[in-house]
Amino acid sequence: MNFKEIHIGELIRKIVKEDQLDPYKICSYLEISETELTKIYHSKSLDSELLLKLSKVIKYDLFRVYSQHLLFYAPTNNNQQTNRKPDSDIPVFRKSIYTKEIIDFVLELIQNKTKTQAEITELYGIPKTTLHNWIKKYNK
Repeated sequence: MNFKEIHIGELIRKIVKEDQLDPYKICSYLEISETELTKIYHSKSLDSELLLKLSKVIKYDLFRVYSQHLLFYAPTNNNQQTNRKPDSDIPVFRKSIYTKEIIDFVLELIQNKTKTQAEITELYGIPKTTLHNWIKKYNK
């Protein structure tokens, strides 16, 4: 999965195909035509409300794809929580949630010698100890 250049429609198409989901059921749930579903497959981005409905019907968290992008490509801001007013109603989320997909992606970069451990630490802001633990735990 390419987390840098997300084409959400293509991902949806792959999920529908791999999971052998019935496009007619998806169309019925979303109250759209097959032509509109095809347009969704060709869309690089989608409205968040539509994305939420699609996540429900295909049983896949499509928003997580964008979260992965943020983990990899957004600049780290260690002061994010301290800049927020204490009485703010806006929720603050942890940024360091590494899924198995992210771990596999990073380890693949190291295995293929696409990036060094130092480059990964620098580029993605993954702590050295975390990276070493992944290598020790997941590398075969």
